Amino acid sequence: MKKLVQSSIVAILFVTASATASLAGAWTAKQHAFYEKLAFNYYYSHETFDSSGNRNGTPNNGKFTDYDICNYFEYGLFDNLTVINSLAYKWLENDNNLARTKGYGLGDVDLGLRYKLLDSEKIGIVATQLLVKIPGTYDKKDPLPLGNGQFDTEIRLLYGRSLYPLIPGYGNVEFGYRWRAEGPSDEIRYLVEFGVDVTRDFYTRAKLDGTLSVDNGKKLDGSGNPTATNNFDLGKLDLTVGYKVTPAWGVEISYRPDIYGQNIAAGANYSLALYFKTP
Repeated sequence: MKKLVQSSIVAILFVTASATASLAGAWTAKQHAFYEKLAFNYYYSHETFDSSGNRNGTPNNGKFTDYDICNYFEYGLFDNLTVINSLAYKWLENDNNLARTKGYGLGDVDLGLRYKLLDSEKIGIVATQLLVKIPGTYDKKDPLPLGNGQFDTEIRLLYGRSLYPLIPGYGNVEFGYRWRAEGPSDEIRYLVEFGVDVTRDFYTRAKLDGTLSVDNGKKLDGSGNPTATNNFDLGKLDLTVGYKVTPAWGVEISYRPDIYGQNIAAGANYSLALYFKTP
């Protein structure tokens, strides 16, 4: 597992991202500026990571799919304080060739604040972020629930630095802790992000987005949703290519495979998004 994590981090250093297309990482929005992204996501999995981190097939060759329309929004209350909101409407299906369960509706909602602590040309950007996850309009006792049905609270420290004039891009590192109510385990969250503008209009973005369970939750999980287990580790590689149609809006396509984990579904997400922002 450690070798896989190390090799993934090394690989991501050679993939790059754009700091100009979105309010990335540690950066906060200017006062009254906004950034909004509307994305259609398709997630598919027919494998799982077991308790040893090995990738295995599902019982009875089962398949899990998650279609969702997600809206992500940031707004600058002040130059150093940004409001964050994210919500998604989901259509889930879990088919193990013996039984098929479905679920649809509003998933969990994220509300947050990002506060800029330091802005230095020599050092970079340092910020802190508070995020609260609110359960969506579903019942966690549903045959295929859209989530765990409990509140999460996360505090995160973020560091970002422009790579100009070396290359037209940026780097960003994040580390956080998420307290989860009721059954699920608390989590350590980490993220590494790099990038560059390929041309004036095209850019790429790459992230290693990880979750490490503290293993203090209930061990049993019978929700039926393989992506909402109680004690899991997960590492996702997020690769994005974008095109800036105008200074105010653009399009993105993303591929997000699950590359390592424990006690969780092993699949991949495909995304098509439109973003709008203050020019």
